[in-house]
Amino acid sequence: MQGSTIFIVEDEKAIQDTLKLNLEFENYKVLTADAGNSALQVFKDNLSSIDLVLLDVMLPEINGYDLYEKFKQQNAQVPIIFLTAKNQSMDKISGLKLGADDYLTKPFDLEELLLRIQNILKRYPAKIENIFKFKNGSINYETFEIIDIKQEKHSISKREIGLLQLLTSNENKVISRDTIIEKLWTADENPSSRTIDNYILNFRKFFESNPKEPQHFHSIRGVGYKFIS
Repeated sequence: MQGSTIFIVEDEKAIQDTLKLNLEFENYKVLTADAGNSALQVFKDNLSSIDLVLLDVMLPEINGYDLYEKFKQQNAQVPIIFLTAKNQSMDKISGLKLGADDYLTKPFDLEELLLRIQNILKRYPAKIENIFKFKNGSINYETFEIIDIKQEKHSISKREIGLLQLLTSNENKVISRDTIIEKLWTADENPSSRTIDNYILNFRKFFESNPKEPQHFHSIRGVGYKFIS
């Protein structure tokens, strides 16, 4: 789906550049790597944001089949399409036996690849709809779980999830304290502004590289709070 993040692992620069350009033209966000070790690092650093991997089989340092298994150990749900110059049926079978979502041999038709990407992402609607992802983490509104800036998973309260959803669904907009209280507390409850401040402080500990200089969760003095991705 457009707006999703696609990770291209391809050591042929011309192919990588062509894929990146065409995917960005279709409004996908694109990450790239050209060797096994760098691919592992990029995948780890962006674990919460990668929606699909385009994975070349023949790579320096670590081959695509071994990378596939390492990626799946970190995120069993991420869909992966193998790309390879090989055209032997046994190579295709090897990739599909691992559980790859699809397999294309080079040279491939770009329109066909884009269509296959769209079809695969459509099979993961729950992931896209229920998880909000940004640079420093992700928020699962359904399971009340977050992945923080260190790629560690935490369970948080229903009210914290409610506040996160309110802020992230109104990105770049200031949400007043009164609006937050009205949305998240009942009339017979009496929350203080300090309660909301504490939630925001916790979000900064989870998601900010420097909680004292937040990039994502901002307090607007005398007014309320704002989320910037």
